Amino acid sequence: MKDPKKLLILIFAVGLACGFSTGCGGGSSSSGSTPANTITSTGANVASISVNGGPAGNYPDASFTTVTVCVPGTSTCQTIDGILVDTGSSGLRILSSVLTLSLPQQKASDGNPVVECLPFVSGYTWGPVQMADVEIASEKASSLPIQVLSDSDFVAPASCTSRGMPSDGNLGANGILGVGLFAQDCGSYCEQVQTAAGDFNPYYECASSTATCQAVGESLAQQVQNPVALFSTDHNGVILEFPAVSGGEEASVSGSLVFGIGTQSNNALSGTVYAADPATGNFSTTYNGTAYSDASFIDSGSNGYFFPSTITQCGSTSNAPGFYCPSSTQNLSATNQGANGTSGTVDFSIANALTLSGSDDFALSNLGGTFSGGFDWGLPFFFGRNVYVAIEGQGAPGGTVPYWAY
Repeated sequence: MKDPKKLLILIFAVGLACGFSTGCGGGSSSSGSTPANTITSTGANVASISVNGGPAGNYPDASFTTVTVCVPGTSTCQTIDGILVDTGSSGLRILSSVLTLSLPQQKASDGNPVVECLPFVSGYTWGPVQMADVEIASEKASSLPIQVLSDSDFVAPASCTSRGMPSDGNLGANGILGVGLFAQDCGSYCEQVQTAAGDFNPYYECASSTATCQAVGESLAQQVQNPVALFSTDHNGVILEFPAVSGGEEASVSGSLVFGIGTQSNNALSGTVYAADPATGNFSTTYNGTAYSDASFIDSGSNGYFFPSTITQCGSTSNAPGFYCPSSTQNLSATNQGANGTSGTVDFSIANALTLSGSDDFALSNLGGTFSGGFDWGLPFFFGRNVYVAIEGQGAPGGTVPYWAY
C-alpha cells in the first residue's frame, strides 16, 4: 500500500451569488425510477473517461479525458490527456505548463490581452483567454475561446487572489473540461463591467505582464465557451456514464462521455428530468429535515458528496481535513426536487475518509465532506447511473433546458 493520500476538498462548481451563470458499497441510487445503467462504448460522439488518480496519480474521485487542441484553421495540434471532466462549470481550461502550442491571444478593443479570473468554490483559475480549435472524440469546436492557466504571465488582482488557492500547480489535472449547463462561463453578467460594491469582475485587460489589470466587459461570443455548445450536431448536452463501484471502492473505473441528448441512436434520454434554475443551474435538496432551496448542483468536478451534517469530521491536521470520518459507514438519503416540480429520493453512504485515503483506490463511492453552501452531488453520485446535462438555449428532449436528468 502506498502512503496515505492527502485528501483536498475540491469543488469545481462556479460559485458567484449574483446570477453568474454556472461544485456505502455500490454508490448511490434514486428510489424507484433509476433506469438501467448502460455504458456506451462506441460512436463518433463518445469519449472515454477514467477515474484513475489523474496525471499525478494521487487525485481520488476525479474523472479524466483527452482533448486535442489546434491552432485555429491549421493542422498544428496537440493532444492532451489528464483533463478533468467537470459538469459544474463551462469552458476548456488548460495549464500553460503542459501546452506546447502558441495560440492566438484574444485582445480587448484597445489591443491589450484579455485575461480571466474564474472563481470556483475551492479557489480560482487565472490566465489569458486564447483561441483554439478543439476536438474531443470526433466532435470539433472551431475558434473556441479557452483559458490558459498561468499564475505568472500576468499579475492577478487582489479581488481574484483573495478567493483562495490558485489553480496553477494545485489543480491535480492538466486542465478542466467544463461541460455544464451553460453555453458560456459567465453569461450576460460579464457583458458589462460591474461597478457596484461587492460585485466581481471575471474578465480583465492587462497592458503588460506587470501592469495592474483593469476589469473589462466581455461579449457572449468572446467569453470562454462550453465547447459542446459549438459542436455542429451533438451540441445540446452530454451524458456521463459510469458503472457502479464494487464494494464501495476500486482502484479505478472507466466510463464514457457521450455528446448530445436524443441526437443519435446512442444518446437517447432515459431518466427523470430535474429542471435547473436558468440563472444558477441549481435545484433543491431536502436532507435531514432541512430544505436547501435552489442550492444544490450535480458536479463531476467535486471529489465527494459535500453537504452540511453533524457527521464527525476528520481532524484539522489529518490527511482529510473537512471530510467526514464516521466511526462506521453512514447510510443516508435525501430528496431532490427540480424547478419543474419533479422529485425523487437518492440513497447514498458516507464512510471514514481517513480509511479511504489510506487505500490504493481512487474510485470511492462513499467519500464526503462538509459544505455550508448547500448540497453538492459530486462524482460519487455518478457511479452506477447515467447523468444527463442539457445545455441552455440548445433544445433537448425531456423538457425545458437547462436540466439535469438521471
